[in-house]
Amino acid sequence: MIGLEDRRKLAQSIEAARLAGARLEKACEIVGIDARTLQRWRAGDGLRNGGDRRPQALRPSPAHALSQAERAELLRVANEPRFADKPAARIVAELADEGRYLASESSFHRVLRAHGQNAHRGRAKAPRTSRPPTTHEATAPRQLWCWDMTYLPATVAGRWFHLYLILDVFSRKVVGYEVHDTDEAAHAAQLAKRTALAEGVHAIGRKPVLHGDNGATFKATTVLAMLHWLKIKPSYSRPRVSDDNAFVESLFRTAKYRPEFPSGGFEDLAAARQWAHRFVRWYNHEHRHSGIRYVTPAERHDGRDSEILRRRHALYLQARARNPRRWSGDTRNWSRIERVTLNPEKERPTAAGATAGAQETGQLAA
Repeated sequence: MIGLEDRRKLAQSIEAARLAGARLEKACEIVGIDARTLQRWRAGDGLRNGGDRRPQALRPSPAHALSQAERAELLRVANEPRFADKPAARIVAELADEGRYLASESSFHRVLRAHGQNAHRGRAKAPRTSRPPTTHEATAPRQLWCWDMTYLPATVAGRWFHLYLILDVFSRKVVGYEVHDTDEAAHAAQLAKRTALAEGVHAIGRKPVLHGDNGATFKATTVLAMLHWLKIKPSYSRPRVSDDNAFVESLFRTAKYRPEFPSGGFEDLAAARQWAHRFVRWYNHEHRHSGIRYVTPAERHDGRDSEILRRRHALYLQARARNPRRWSGDTRNWSRIERVTLNPEKERPTAAGATAGAQETGQLAA
């Protein structure tokens, strides 16, 4: 590698030769470098900064790097039983709620990667993206819901149980669910009615939008009549689109890749309902959702996430004040997500009850 002082001398000699009439390529050839090398030095600040930017270069450890003791403590905490199956993002969120700060998420990733513990765990495949179908927007709970039905396998081959579920898009909370052994529109209509009563839809000014796919069950006359009676506006995706109901599909994916999901199927309807009850309780009250800054859906649905995120931000500011050299920029973004868009595609999204929060006059307890 050519040192910084030698680079400057070579650049000055080449510039003097060029001003005297020599061609740049020939001047560079005489001093033993390529013209592209000189261009990189000039474009990449190579004549003022003597650092080696090659990926394989050996670099000294910065003075503000984690000490060996701190790295060992970070690794110990990451290998605690409660964190053994969680990624770094959820670990730092839980530690922040406990009032502990060990290191940033990227430091967790670096330490775990150095010890071969940063590999993806689980059976899930990498997600694929494609153009989304329709657009709605929510700025508060009870403005935009999504619903769908998924199949739960039984131990008997060819038999299935049916999980009907309604998700609040803004808070990601499961606001209604039922498990049945048949796929009928009457089940979907009853679920919509129960969920609307539990969430106090009758007491708010603008009713929520209920988005679903083009399945026959959710477009049946029985369901449409119930939604009309509840004054809930139905919304449907384009046909033959694989990700037409992304929020609920993502939730089903989370459910079926949970360790307690029986790979051999459910013995009976009661077993399927018990599993659904446990999963919804975990999802709503324990699962720190990555899409809402790693708070639980219940905390966001009830409005408690603002204070939690404020405390996390204050904790990170204190951590940066104690050791500012470890922070090259701002602290982690713990700001509250104020607006959630379902399938953002159009220039002007459809407001799904944007003023519902102002018009809300009451709420029934579930």
